[in-house]
Amino acid sequence: MPPRIPALATAQCCRASIGQTSHSSLVGLFSALSIQTRSASILANLSDNPGAYQKRIRVGRGPSSGKGKTSGRGHKGQKQHGKVKPWFQGGQTPLIRQRGKLGFENLRAPVMSEVNLDKLQEWIDAGRIDVTKQITPKELVQSNLIGTIKDGIKLLARGSESLKQPIDIIVSRASASAISAVEKAGGKIMTRYYTKQAIKRLVEGKSFHTDKPLPTGAEHVEPVLTELRQKGFSYRLPDPTARWDIEYYRDPAHRGYLSHMLQPGESPSLFFRVPPAQILKQRQKKQKGDKQTEAKLWEKL
Repeated sequence: MPPRIPALATAQCCRASIGQTSHSSLVGLFSALSIQTRSASILANLSDNPGAYQKRIRVGRGPSSGKGKTSGRGHKGQKQHGKVKPWFQGGQTPLIRQRGKLGFENLRAPVMSEVNLDKLQEWIDAGRIDVTKQITPKELVQSNLIGTIKDGIKLLARGSESLKQPIDIIVSRASASAISAVEKAGGKIMTRYYTKQAIKRLVEGKSFHTDKPLPTGAEHVEPVLTELRQKGFSYRLPDPTARWDIEYYRDPAHRGYLSHMLQPGESPSLFFRVPPAQILKQRQKKQKGDKQTEAKLWEKL
């Protein structure tokens, strides 16, 4: 819509033109007053934007419209006379009753922000991420590589061949391809447990980043509190409490920050245990003896 002429400007224009044409006839007066006809023409031509109004389809108004007689519903049947529910399967036993439900949707599963190696290299080339320091979730969020803060960050290997320099990065999770690509380039990767609230506090400066787990035991409470107060932070990064999370970050294959807690020959699982070396030797000896007896039997035959 074109802008209207302000009333004050209109009055001044009229006044000036009237003063100039005072010595002439009434024609000059009418020509001065004709300036205000613009507003009336604008009001007369108001209309919706193209596509803002869709014309209603009128059905059953004759064959020439294409929607006459049967009104676009066809001949006979339930679909013409009434309404068919979307889950109706024609009267057969519903498939969900025949086959049952398969699997489920985990509504409590953590939602991860995905970061690919090619996008990370773009940010490094643009100077938005400093590779001389450790790359943490705080740097990834502040550089706008990640938009909305979610439950964690997962590193993926798309464009792994574009990684040019070694990087030191710590994220929530990482794929096996991404881990091998970072280490092949001479870099270092570690996975650590985060929550949505923990990442927000890191970005806001209310917490400090550390790759060491919180020590357990009453004797460690005072030293940890003293360290926090000296640094001026109110919060510390949490550690996992669920069994699945503990097992994930205890696994050296995932480069978990709890993997140093494993003893030699110990499994990252909290349920399944690796048999001791003595039992393994006995099993190997037994298998070897079984093979030798089979060979002797074949020789006799």
